[in-house]
This record gives sequence, C-alpha cells and structure tokens, in this order.
Amino acid sequence: MANVLLVIIMLLSLSMCSDAQFEDYCVADEQYSEEELMYAMKWACKNGADCSALEEKKACFFPNTTKDHASYAFNSYYQNTKSIGGSCYFIAAAILTALNPSHGSCIFVYIPNP
Repeated sequence: MANVLLVIIMLLSLSMCSDAQFEDYCVADEQYSEEELMYAMKWACKNGADCSALEEKKACFFPNTTKDHASYAFNSYYQNTKSIGGSCYFIAAAILTALNPSHGSCIFVYIPNP
C-alpha cells in the first residue's frame, strides 16, 4: 500500500512540474445542422479566422463540405484568438479535440499558449 501511494505522489509531482502542453484543435460538432455550422463559420471568418485556404483552388477547399470548412474556420479562429480569450464555442457547434484534423495539403494550425 505504501509503495502504491509513493508512486501516485511521484506521478502527481511530475505532472505538476511539467511544462508540456497537449495540442488542441477546434472542429465542427457533427450533430449540428449545416445551417448552424454555416452561420457560425461565417461569424468566425469575419472575426479572426483566416479563411483564405477555403477558397476554390486553395489547400482546404476539398472536401467541399460545410462541416469540413467550418472545422477549418473554427480552428483558425480558436488558434488566432485563444491567447486573448477566444474560445471554441460557436453556439455549441464546435468541440475541442487532441487529434490533428489536417489532411493532405490542408494544414490545421496549432499555436501553443504563451
């Protein structure tokens, strides 16, 4: 019993001293309608997201779905604004994930907190 307690204390102290951060990405929640995702995506693109990669013939145009485009816009907004209080909420149409959603030439940026 004492050995188990000692191991737990050591693990807790290691985690408290660690500066490591997990990457987090903001993506569209699949349970929301296309209309809700489109509304939230347009807001994100006007308020801090860089949505230029979603234009036709750009790196993230395909797959050309509302969910995929919204995920890119949500993540761009979140990464660009999280250090000043931006969130991954978007009328509850987005979720955080540790899985990098990048695919092919479409790279979802991750910006660590300062």
